[in-house]
Amino acid sequence: MRILVVKTSSLGDVIHTLPALTDAMRAMPYAMFDWAVEESFQEVPSWHPAVREVIPVALRRWRKSTATMLFGHEWRECKRRLRDNRYDCVIDAQGLLKSVWVARQARAPIYGLDRDSIREPAASWFYRYKFDVPWSQHAVERVRSLFAQSLGYSLPDTRGDYGLDKNYFIDIVPREKRVLFLHGTTRADKHWPESYWHQLCTRVNAAGYRVLLP
Repeated sequence: MRILVVKTSSLGDVIHTLPALTDAMRAMPYAMFDWAVEESFQEVPSWHPAVREVIPVALRRWRKSTATMLFGHEWRECKRRLRDNRYDCVIDAQGLLKSVWVARQARAPIYGLDRDSIREPAASWFYRYKFDVPWSQHAVERVRSLFAQSLGYSLPDTRGDYGLDKNYFIDIVPREKRVLFLHGTTRADKHWPESYWHQLCTRVNAAGYRVLLP
């Protein structure tokens, strides 16, 4: 069974999807998973052992030019890869019209959230199978529930496992005490003044930690 996961952005949302993949991999060890994701984040899905192929998309870049999006070489190549892989099903874990647009290129049944559980209700019109997932749940648990309902296995009652091999990252970051500042966001209402970051950095350094920036 070959399954396409569509979760294109943003960084936090992509990471939130990893535990659902771990659940699915353990419940369905015979299944193969591919992942369509924004080009900026394509490294993240590749960290997970369940992911066979990462298919980068560049919706953020392509949407600046309608001609590029509809007729550009990159989009044509992306569509070809999505169609040639002949998926048995597609899970749209994002629930937006833009993610549905990508999912539909695979020409396979699409699974997603119902109109009461989704960020953009119109997207659910394009799903063959729709599932209710309470908004009260954490984002990680919502995606885990969607995967379990879509693929027909019981949702584990254990804490979500991101499925990452820590040894992969051991030599990437320094070994002293450190704090990672995730400062990036695309939404204006999430921006924090730069002066605040400076103040926080000064205090963290004074406490004996090194600051890392992605």
